[in-house]
Amino acid sequence: MSAPRRQLAIRKLVESAIFIGIATVLNEFIKVDAPWAFGGSITLGSMLPLVLVAWRWGIRQGLFSAFVFSLIQLLLGIRNVTYGQNAFQMLAIALLDYIVAYSAYSLGGLLKHRMKSKPLALALGIVLAGALRFLCHFASGWMIWNALWPNEQGLPGAMYSLIYNGGYMLPEVIVAVAIGLLLYAPLKKYWLGEDIARVRA
Repeated sequence: MSAPRRQLAIRKLVESAIFIGIATVLNEFIKVDAPWAFGGSITLGSMLPLVLVAWRWGIRQGLFSAFVFSLIQLLLGIRNVTYGQNAFQMLAIALLDYIVAYSAYSLGGLLKHRMKSKPLALALGIVLAGALRFLCHFASGWMIWNALWPNEQGLPGAMYSLIYNGGYMLPEVIVAVAIGLLLYAPLKKYWLGEDIARVRA
């Protein structure tokens, strides 16, 4: 590997590590509870650092970074996994509430090269990533958590999961889209990876 390629590879790993760290801080410490929902919290765009990795370095690196982030979230929330009453439930919680759910953030960069309008591609990418994470939590709430603890409101499991997870995921996505669009213009060259392209050239 040539020196420039090696430097670029190191830069990719360092950037990914930094953005994973920022996403973790935003997800764990800079958030507010959703008072209108049954539970859940809203962060200050914690998915954006991972979406940025996918935009700058591609979906593969974005998936790797989001996967690492998902493992960190799994470790931080391991107590939730232990609520499962058998191996299947524990595995389902680990996958649906953590690994698959947060790895979906990498798809925030899926539309970058498929749409002419980059801000629109960013907004729709964030919506796509948020929607996939929501579907994971919705399935987990309906199939696993409702079986463990039926809701006190007496709602059908699917309805309760929809309200619970939608109550915080919808504003989470809206906040991420708003912040992402606000940051796009002043940081355009970084979103598009123009600084990386010059190094590659």
